[in-house]
Amino acid sequence: MAEQNILVFLPVLPSGELVGSSAELLGAASLLGAPVGVICAPVGQGQAAAQAAGEFGAVKVFIAEHDDDATELSAPALGAVAAAWEQVSPEAVLVPHDIEGRDIAARLAVRTRSAVAADAVGVHRDTEGVVAEHSVYGSAFTTESAPTHGTLIITLREGAVDARAEAAAAQVEQLDPVESVSAAAASVTGFTENVEASTRPDLRGAKIVVSGGRGLGSKEGFELAEQLADALGAGLGASRAAVDAGYAPYSLQVGQTGVTVAPELYIALGISGAVQHQAGMQTAKTIVAINKDPEAPIFDIADFGIVGDAFEVVPQLIETLKAKAQ
Repeated sequence: MAEQNILVFLPVLPSGELVGSSAELLGAASLLGAPVGVICAPVGQGQAAAQAAGEFGAVKVFIAEHDDDATELSAPALGAVAAAWEQVSPEAVLVPHDIEGRDIAARLAVRTRSAVAADAVGVHRDTEGVVAEHSVYGSAFTTESAPTHGTLIITLREGAVDARAEAAAAQVEQLDPVESVSAAAASVTGFTENVEASTRPDLRGAKIVVSGGRGLGSKEGFELAEQLADALGAGLGASRAAVDAGYAPYSLQVGQTGVTVAPELYIALGISGAVQHQAGMQTAKTIVAINKDPEAPIFDIADFGIVGDAFEVVPQLIETLKAKAQ
């Protein structure tokens, strides 16, 4: 029996490169069937992105190119995915669990009368078809969802799936020029590029994350988390309390109302571990907590805990890391 087609939307950065989650999306798709990529990119950038998709395991790639001055939000990408859907009749569709991915998933589900499994942390197949796995109730439970019929559209949490597909010689097919799907689509009226220079990995996809909380005491104290993150080559995060106190920008907030991460290692410095914070990091493979309060909730989910002052413990850890690096 031939493998079922699994359609995967692969976002493209303004530079023409695939986003960092593309390998993970195609790896997850390979667990279910034959990964088929969909790329919506400015004219002239689709071929390079399609080649990268093949290296990540896509057996076929659809390219839909649009003008650089396209202003409709999500509409071109939705049109591309919908057109590819008509071509391959997928058993499932995978998109990133980000703003654009959630928008595409919802609108595609309405157009095709399909089910949506949002914020999945895993996928697998059983005897009846595709199943999505979810971490719910502050990551206290893992649940599964599956459609009673038809295609399942899945938004996948970045960093949650370790599987990677083998490289493939992708068959590339050009889709017709993308047309607006909705006359009422929101449009971009202005754009200013915000360039942030950083040597740290992106928080969402980082294999190691160091997060600081209100227990670090001040914006200057939060630099301790930055120093440890740099020593480990880790992404930098913060609790909502630290963000509200002005220690770190909102873009670093990990939790229910911020970024959700699923790294190999998560280190929490001075974070009490409220359920809202746990919801954004509890799926980490290994959790290390350093806190002066032995009753802090973070210790309930930590794999390793140190009851102590982060300003005494962390400098020793950094020195040890530097010594090993020499």
